[in-house]
Amino acid sequence: MAEFKIDARGAIEIWTIDGADRRNAISRAMLRELGEMVGRVSSGRQVRAVIITGAGDKAFCAGADLKERATMSEPEVRAFLDGLRQTFRAIEKSDCTFIAAINGAAFGGGTELALACDLRVAAPAAELGLTEVKLGIIPGGGGTQRLSRLIGPGRAKDLILTGRRMNAAEAFSVGLVNRLAPEGHLLETAFSLAEAIVDNAPIAVSTAKHAINEGMGLELEAALALELRKYEEVLKTEDRLEGLRAFAEKRPPVYKGR
Repeated sequence: MAEFKIDARGAIEIWTIDGADRRNAISRAMLRELGEMVGRVSSGRQVRAVIITGAGDKAFCAGADLKERATMSEPEVRAFLDGLRQTFRAIEKSDCTFIAAINGAAFGGGTELALACDLRVAAPAAELGLTEVKLGIIPGGGGTQRLSRLIGPGRAKDLILTGRRMNAAEAFSVGLVNRLAPEGHLLETAFSLAEAIVDNAPIAVSTAKHAINEGMGLELEAALALELRKYEEVLKTEDRLEGLRAFAEKRPPVYKGR
């Protein structure tokens, strides 16, 4: 049984976690399918943006499937965690842009999935939180590292050490969420964002994504040198010349990703 429903709309796909009865929790089957799907869109340029959301209106993803987790041995838990970390890292390293459309509760691994995405759009009723300390563990899918890089260590500690939940308005105010969607218009808002991205030159978009991600851990001088190397990569593309021609001819560019 498929764990996701896929809605393909040209260069944009919407992936809906199809597990509303278990609050779209991350099971082993769901994680395996997600990894395969990320690999598929990352191996070509046909799909340039992916929107990930959850079925129903209660949860985006409530984290790991705790009923399944209770049946796992310690080695199985470690293998699951390793798969989780690898899949989330693959999302970050993909040329494709990933947008989390957070339609409800996103706790633990659900917030970590959203953090691995490039951008986050939230419905008014969305809630986010890394609640692992309440279960005697800590975030293990990259949450301690990605959240602190995104909103700063002080705010990250406020959330992680208390295990508290943050509503959509607060998440937006601290920069955890990029955009708040009007009530009932979450996917429309996320899709408009995806369209604005795929209208641009494919190589330029993916190169800019990698420049940002790879530069965050570097000192400024090294990061600026990285940016220059990435800039020189796009200088060699046909799309750059097409962008210049289109500007001069006052017409929309037709980018081909080469």
